[in-house]
Amino acid sequence: MRNASDMIEIHIKNILMQSPDGIIEIQRNELADEFQCVPSQINYVISTRFTLEKGYIVESKRGGGGYIRIQKVQISKQGAIHDFILRSIGSEIDQTSSEGLIYQLEEGGLISRREASMLRAALSRDTIALKLPLRDEVRARLLRAMLLSLLCH
Repeated sequence: MRNASDMIEIHIKNILMQSPDGIIEIQRNELADEFQCVPSQINYVISTRFTLEKGYIVESKRGGGGYIRIQKVQISKQGAIHDFILRSIGSEIDQTSSEGLIYQLEEGGLISRREASMLRAALSRDTIALKLPLRDEVRARLLRAMLLSLLCH
């Protein structure tokens, strides 16, 4: 059985999929009432599962008529994947950010589940057993090279 956070996440993703422009505005209190939970649970789901690293832009307006706007960032196969990779991966990248980027590419159908698993394994702090900041520099170089090889050839 799924927990409440999973059900809220699935519900929000379903609404996003039905949105023609990939943008939705939701009322935190209305969603909390629908799932019979406290509004802070909605905040938790949005702040942990709808992050920029996972491909979402979230804006929040508090107050009486407050809302949460969630936008799914689309990565186009025909578009500038190469530029996206170069912009997303600077000279350093930490493990959490690299995993978020990998998740976003997998969710967008640009890499397979198997490729995502291999990338995560190769880029983990256990595999790259170096001290910071060198570990994040090596991770960035590896991730950039692997993604460019997978997506741009």
